[in-house]
Amino acid sequence: MIDVKGSAVDELPVVVVGAGPVGLAAASEVFERGLKPLVLEAGPEVGSAVREWSHVRLFSQWAELIDPAAARLLEREGWHAPDPAAYPAGADWVEQYLQPLAAALGERVRFGARVVGVARRGRDRVVDAGRASEPLTVHVETADGEERIAAQAVIDASGTWRSPNPLGGDGLPAAGELAARDRISYQVPDVSDGQVRARFAGKRIAVAGSGHSALTALVAFAGLAEEVAGTEIVWVLRRGRSGDVFGGGEADQLPERGALGLRAKQAVEAGHVRTMTGFRTAAVEADGDGRLVLTSFEGDKSAPVDEVVVLTGFRPDLSWLSEVRLDLDPVLQAPTALAPLIDPNVHSCGTVYPHGAKELAHPEPGVFVVGMKSYGRAPTFLAMTGYEQVRSVTAAIAGDTESAERVELVLPETGVCGGAGLFDEPEAEQGGGCCAAPQQAVELAAPGAAER
Repeated sequence: MIDVKGSAVDELPVVVVGAGPVGLAAASEVFERGLKPLVLEAGPEVGSAVREWSHVRLFSQWAELIDPAAARLLEREGWHAPDPAAYPAGADWVEQYLQPLAAALGERVRFGARVVGVARRGRDRVVDAGRASEPLTVHVETADGEERIAAQAVIDASGTWRSPNPLGGDGLPAAGELAARDRISYQVPDVSDGQVRARFAGKRIAVAGSGHSALTALVAFAGLAEEVAGTEIVWVLRRGRSGDVFGGGEADQLPERGALGLRAKQAVEAGHVRTMTGFRTAAVEADGDGRLVLTSFEGDKSAPVDEVVVLTGFRPDLSWLSEVRLDLDPVLQAPTALAPLIDPNVHSCGTVYPHGAKELAHPEPGVFVVGMKSYGRAPTFLAMTGYEQVRSVTAAIAGDTESAERVELVLPETGVCGGAGLFDEPEAEQGGGCCAAPQQAVELAAPGAAER
């Protein structure tokens, strides 16, 4: 091995980017393997992204939200796990699990350390010569200036929270979207907060999106509409048909995920929500009264609205990985081997085959993208998926091939099946997608990032 400041490459730390649930799970797995984890978190505290949706209740139980290696580390510190059958909110996840876990990892977690680049030492992505024997170099910005950290491997668990998809139906901001950003938000609002409640109460609100975050917002706004007269919700769906937009209901193997869809369905049936389907936004314009009007690519217009909440998913920020060699699907921006398992143009089953180092590997040795970011632009990611990913990846880094290739996870099914219906396809062309013909357990009466 090449020495770096006196250390062999295999004695260097495994750098984990991001101190969220999957990042801290990765650090726990690395530590348990006898390697040296170093977590670099851009924010000032653990779970910075989770804190921004701390009011949202997860649809997974505690038993599905705690990484096994992290639990073993915490238990040695005298930690007692919450009720495994309870459903925490984001704030509970931070306070009862992530904060104690970061404390247990101690100085192995650094805050205010923003990773701005990763490269092979002395080699840009074009150079082959000597590449295999050189360590990775992680470029970091801190309050004290720039820093370079040599690493034997890098696990990117930075997530996608800071990169929400825009309102524009072509993947770019709609005309006028940036100019109207003071009345457009990109996360589920906490209507129990006084200032947030005042912003939306008695207003007409457009909610764009069909995933679990959008369903959560619809339920919250429907409750506000029951309490405050004049509150109206316009649900803007890019889909041209209803499909399985409310999920699998009682057939969902995650009961709270199914229940969320049923609550949203009830809100629509109660008349609190007016639905616009097949609407892909091209422009946002102000009318004569200063309200916002959405215009589709076909020229259709929405009723004037006071606020717009855009919950159309997320995308990965790959800019700081530009000097390492990644093998990414051109559609999803997910690892090429993983993409066929999660493509929303084909799958809505929720049953993604458990996967790990083999599917997440890239041409650049020792570089792995895990967690929500590994899904690229695909939706519906579960924490337990991320925990299995980092278990396998860490085993691969440690040289335990047998463990890295072993499957140790069975994921719950959503209770719906068939193509996701991302676009308005003719009914005759709609098939069963990944499974059998679409089930009709829940029908549209008049949808998360899943787990962040």
